[in-house]
Amino acid sequence: METSARYRRFAEVEAHGYSPCYELWCHGIADDPDLSALIDELPPPKRQPNLILGAARYVGVTVSPLDEFKEWLVANWPAVREVAMTHHTQTNEAGRAAVLLPALEPFAGSPVALIEIGASAGLCLYPDRFSYRYDDEIIIDPDDGRSPVLLPCTTSGRPPIPKCLPQVVFRAGIDLHPLDVRNPEDVRWLECLVWPEQHDRLSRLRDAVAIARRHPPQLVAGDIVDCIADLVYAAPQDVPIIVFGSAVLAYLDRGDRARFADTVRALPCTWIANEGNEVLPYDPALLPYTDVPPGRQFILARDGIPLGYAGPHGQSLDWFADRR
Repeated sequence: METSARYRRFAEVEAHGYSPCYELWCHGIADDPDLSALIDELPPPKRQPNLILGAARYVGVTVSPLDEFKEWLVANWPAVREVAMTHHTQTNEAGRAAVLLPALEPFAGSPVALIEIGASAGLCLYPDRFSYRYDDEIIIDPDDGRSPVLLPCTTSGRPPIPKCLPQVVFRAGIDLHPLDVRNPEDVRWLECLVWPEQHDRLSRLRDAVAIARRHPPQLVAGDIVDCIADLVYAAPQDVPIIVFGSAVLAYLDRGDRARFADTVRALPCTWIANEGNEVLPYDPALLPYTDVPPGRQFILARDGIPLGYAGPHGQSLDWFADRR
């Protein structure tokens, strides 16, 4: 996809309704051949809107009108380019645990081992340390009381919301470039990946980082296809092992996605995937509708069976598994 088309799509499909600033800036980049040409100087994996805009914020851009942003980006492009080349899109959204929890309902109250692919800093490895609010009605807390991280989620359908949380006895993750919650610069990068107007997400990130800092997760640097088997067998074998990931497989090519799927299905684990609706090849007969705009909804699935459509940041869940 050409850069101008990519940024226009990001503005219209992903940022629209969520970030007026990013919607404006991405439309501006899409309409400006000079800015698109600057971005085209980068290798293709480094041209992603989230990466470029996060890099710009890391360097120091603030929410501003389009003309000011464009002038700033041109003037500061060498620094932005350097950050983009040395960093990666590693959004670590703890809110996604809110859609993971119903998929974990069979393990409610039981000890489990959690392994996250594309873990970033590992914040989603703490579903047992967060509180949850579904539809402003159902609240689930950890055993020791209300967590500073309260995850709201609106639902439709009848998601199986558990009455208690799983007991996580092992938590580990894999990432090509894992981030360390104890490193202030790594945390600042995570903060720059939160979209400008989303103050609740930023506050949630900081609270989740504080939780993770008390008991940092085990994170392995490596390729998920190569490393997943070793990590599954390193987990306790006397408890259910859950491998999960959100918004990670889109960064693999089609062949590597298939290899990962084949590998994880052969392992003694449950696989929960929360990916964009075009990322994994699900049987259309298992989906209630397929006309979902790419990027607006993820498909939540367990062991290859779709369960529901999830908001990209865990803000919503349309559970359809009970409608089949």
